[in-house]
Amino acid sequence: MQFDKYRYVVVEGPIGVGKTSLTHRLVRHLNASILLEKPEENPFLEKFYQDPARHALATQLFFLFQRGNEVRELTQMDMFQQTTVSDYLFDKDVLFARLNLSEHEFALYQQIFNTLSLQAPVPDLVIYLQASTEILLGRVHKRAHDYEKDIADDYLVRLAQSYSDFFYHYDAAPVLVVNSDNLDLVGNDEHFELLLQRINDMRSAREFFSLGE
Repeated sequence: MQFDKYRYVVVEGPIGVGKTSLTHRLVRHLNASILLEKPEENPFLEKFYQDPARHALATQLFFLFQRGNEVRELTQMDMFQQTTVSDYLFDKDVLFARLNLSEHEFALYQQIFNTLSLQAPVPDLVIYLQASTEILLGRVHKRAHDYEKDIADDYLVRLAQSYSDFFYHYDAAPVLVVNSDNLDLVGNDEHFELLLQRINDMRSAREFFSLGE
């Protein structure tokens, strides 16, 4: 199975969809380097889930500066020597900003973003994982990270819809949309191999994969 054309692969999707776990499995399979989000390093995140209106801007700006450093790290990687797999797309930062910030806060966020002039490399492939809100809610509550314990169910619903809207318009890179409701891409070897084959067979800029296709 040939992955030579995919030197920079991104796995994306809402909280609880399994993007980090799939990223780790792809890294092991491809012997790739890894780039991960680090939400546990954000000191405002738990406070944000407790009181979103009060802590949204601080939370978002921390992530923005964190990802600014990661952009610089990513641009220094030699992607021609080794594949890189990441569990987040830099372009989606604005998705959370639009969802959580007030009008004036979002204007400030945009000014800071433009000042930083963040220009991350464009992925060769984005794997966008989808799941029903019931599954997302169950997975988030089951794993029970400390900083996620106060996530409201309605926030996860709105976040999943925001992801759907974002990727409906996203066309900067090829996208494989994966309905993961009936797929275990980490624990089931057959499902993982089906995903790899689907990636290998991609011929257009946007394709869809679910169990049975």
